[in-house]
Amino acid sequence: MTITIRQEHPNDYIETENVVKKAFDQAEMSDGNEHQLVEKIRKCEAFVPELSLIAVDNEPNTIVGHVILSKIKIKDEEEECDSLALAPVSVMPDYQKQGIGKSLCRQVIVQAKELGFNSVVVLGDPGYYSKFNFEKASNYNIRAPFEVPDEAFMVLELKDDALKNVSGVVEYSQPFYE
Repeated sequence: MTITIRQEHPNDYIETENVVKKAFDQAEMSDGNEHQLVEKIRKCEAFVPELSLIAVDNEPNTIVGHVILSKIKIKDEEEECDSLALAPVSVMPDYQKQGIGKSLCRQVIVQAKELGFNSVVVLGDPGYYSKFNFEKASNYNIRAPFEVPDEAFMVLELKDDALKNVSGVVEYSQPFYE
């Protein structure tokens, strides 16, 4: 099996949404609407096309994974800071546990750094995301806009001290609230 990671293109959208839907079909912590979230993110101002990546199995040339980062803000009473949200990461069930999700995450983080972004926020499994150096957002006094377990709401600095003077509540783009 040879996997290629590349930027998602509009002609990939339908197949990608199918991958996202199937990836979350049996997921414990899913509302089953992750594929709709991806579709809505692509249509809003928070979408960064360069940060929507797919994993393609070269034989038979099929999309088997997807990751997307979208723009968010971290706001307190006085200031706001631009950041990114990682959500969702999707891998087809038959391809899970083979490192595809990790490869997608690593690549999208590298690309976000190259594009000049400062940080990424994720709500997810701390055991998984700590592998990419995510740490509790509460360490930076950054909070979710809804009730979540402290250890599951995490942040990653893409530049040294990028969050040194940042605190507040994450403001996701509109699709996350629909």
